[in-house]
Amino acid sequence: MRSAAVVGTGLIGTSVALALRGRGVHVHLIDRDPEVAGVAAELGAGVVGFPRMPVDLAVIAVPPQHVAATLHEYQLRELARDFTDVASVKVRPQEEAAELGCDLTRYLGGHPMAGREQSGPLAAQGDLFRGRPWVLTPTPQTGEATVRRVRELAALCGARPLVMAHAAHDRAVALTSHAPHVVASLVAARLLDGDASQLQLAGQGLRDVTRIAGGDAELWTDILGSNATAVAEVLAEVALDLGTLVDALRDMGAASPAVPPERYGSSRAHLTSALVRGVRGRGLIPGVASGEPRLTGVAAGT
Repeated sequence: MRSAAVVGTGLIGTSVALALRGRGVHVHLIDRDPEVAGVAAELGAGVVGFPRMPVDLAVIAVPPQHVAATLHEYQLRELARDFTDVASVKVRPQEEAAELGCDLTRYLGGHPMAGREQSGPLAAQGDLFRGRPWVLTPTPQTGEATVRRVRELAALCGARPLVMAHAAHDRAVALTSHAPHVVASLVAARLLDGDASQLQLAGQGLRDVTRIAGGDAELWTDILGSNATAVAEVLAEVALDLGTLVDALRDMGAASPAVPPERYGSSRAHLTSALVRGVRGRGLIPGVASGEPRLTGVAAGT
């Protein structure tokens, strides 16, 4: 790959551009806000503007609901020979691209499994994707040359390509990224009811749980809305668990003899079981047990 274009110079787009520039690829930066693209250029991510000739690969780094329209526009304008995207939802953009009549032989959906709670080009990092899975979602229509090109993109960014079906990807990120973001946001929102004397006791645990709640609300509304069904299914299960725990805690907090000893014991067992399942579930996250990153499965990211 000698040349590329990045459409959308936010956190992910600029990080891709920085990684490619670090490997000697000539990068063109395109953004609906020229000032944002200019910031990315000042960071060394590339040059602002449309190339005179089609580049080898165009990376569409816009929110999921805009991927298909952006792909359609820049295929018509012959921006690149091949196209990919980095959106965190895959089913909806693929379906919309087909409806718009995009050339699907030259398009391969992708999703680098990395991100930060900050947004914008100033938060970008050239090594953001190093050692991370980069999901590729080819279809029977995807050309072999396009697949090779997008695999090369992942490799140039230091990531490991991981092939998944569109629906399987969306279910996976609902579990590992999208639903956790909602839960973190709900926990953080409860702090609005706290006063200064309470909040001064906030420790590292609260900071860990709520860190990702600092993400851009408009962007996350788009992401969650684009993967709404899969996210709702995960959150429905969380809601059932929460309902059970609320009942158990109320029983444990009630004064005897309002709650018989056997009922108290059952409620306590429900609470312990939930905490044990949490310990077991956390242990399944790649790298948690060993303290080192493991490159198996799909890692959480945005």
